[in-house]
Amino acid sequence: MAAREYTSADEHVDYETAYEYAETVVIGAGQQGCGVAGALQERGREALVLERGEIGQAWAHERWDSLLVGSGNLSVRFPGREYDGDDPYGLPSGPELARRLRRYAAERKLRVRQHTPVQRVECPPDASDRDDVRFRTHLTSGGVIGSRNLVAAVGGYAAPRTPALAADVDPAVHQIHSRDYRNPEALPDGAVLVVGAGISGQQIADELVDSGRRTFLAVGRHRAWPRRYRGRGIQEWLQALPPLYEEFGAAGGDGGPVLPGLPVTAVNDRTGDLNVGALAAKGVTLVGSVRAADGGRLLLKDNVVATAEESARSFRRAVDLIDTVIRERGFAAPQENPAPAMPLDGVTAFGETLDLAHHGITTLVWCTGFGPDYGILPRHILDANGAPVQQKGLLGALPGLYYAGLPDGNSLASVGIAANVENGRFIARLIHVDHVMRSGSPMSLATA
Repeated sequence: MAAREYTSADEHVDYETAYEYAETVVIGAGQQGCGVAGALQERGREALVLERGEIGQAWAHERWDSLLVGSGNLSVRFPGREYDGDDPYGLPSGPELARRLRRYAAERKLRVRQHTPVQRVECPPDASDRDDVRFRTHLTSGGVIGSRNLVAAVGGYAAPRTPALAADVDPAVHQIHSRDYRNPEALPDGAVLVVGAGISGQQIADELVDSGRRTFLAVGRHRAWPRRYRGRGIQEWLQALPPLYEEFGAAGGDGGPVLPGLPVTAVNDRTGDLNVGALAAKGVTLVGSVRAADGGRLLLKDNVVATAEESARSFRRAVDLIDTVIRERGFAAPQENPAPAMPLDGVTAFGETLDLAHHGITTLVWCTGFGPDYGILPRHILDANGAPVQQKGLLGALPGLYYAGLPDGNSLASVGIAANVENGRFIARLIHVDHVMRSGSPMSLATA
């Protein structure tokens, strides 16, 4: 297929590529990639963004139909473009987020080349700090793009992860990853086991039980959050108070081990809180973490109650932290008595075995997350697990190499939707400084 460059909302130009040059190549046209391009444009610099599918591909085509973006409308912002609608606390769908991203790209006339998968990136070993070409991006179509800077904006959640034990499940049981799940009607008749209690697992379990399906949810360690507290949404608190974001992302309940996960707040009816306690109260059967499979029988950890209690502690921790900041800063926030809490009344132990046929379970939905996929990059700049060697989730192992949307240790701040603005401007500043230094411009670096 010919490369397709996105020039406006209604116009596309088709052409074949051979060899060309761009000062900065960005791989990935999600919010992070477009954020970098937009931030560079603010500084008068241009980037060429390469996208294997369409702008906002994952949001538009690789998530379930009813997905709601829990961070809310206020978080859907880009460099130079704040949310200006009339529903700041609304929860956009995946396709709606993709539409806003495409609108931003069109308004800013960003150079985004859609349907242009990258085959590999080459880093010439003899490249110097004066060279225009420090990277060569080879396209699947056969073209090559030389660049001084390269930004990998594929994030840390590109490759679906399914545990090896899935191969030991009875082949008569239908198995899909959350990436391929679309809606209850697309599944075979029968009960469904959702494996994983993160954002996707809880939202999908919530949708399934609401549709009338008998639903089981295999839990794992995760955070629980209040959707709103003291007059504001949880994401507003996180955005207004960055230290809270860092603390929530790095600290476990009661100072214990780290609990993973972004806020699970997007309930399908857009009211109330979503957590395993609330799901149990709606009729979802909670079972322990899956540790092995033997045909039609799953072996579980007996950890339902302990996991729910740990999650409830993280919920209380979030509430307590907000209270502390409000008190210490003297903010005029309304009191909320009683404070919200995660319900545990419906949470009961299940045991260590789940017989799929006995419970009528015909489908397993693996909500076991995604991993990084940086196989297009040279092996010597990746670690033993294939993840990028990086600093602060932004700086690569080579001069001119950057990452956008890559998780940084235990912090969640860099992967949020709104983080594209800060990430993009950080990268754009360094690229601009590089240009000023190399061009010999008298411009002050302090204002660059």
